[in-house]
Amino acid sequence: MILKCLKQFCRSTEGATAIEYGLIAGIIAVGVAGAMSPLRQLLIDMYGTVIAAFPG
Repeated sequence: MILKCLKQFCRSTEGATAIEYGLIAGIIAVGVAGAMSPLRQLLIDMYGTVIAAFPG
């Protein structure tokens, strides 16, 4: 009984697409977070220059 349920569970592919999309989204999120770290100071400097250009 338990072995039959376990085999059926292992063969089931329901939800596999959702898991795959979740993994892809996670990989993209890690990549974006990793890319933002080096760009942080560049963005701060750029916005500082723009703000300094406006008087008052």
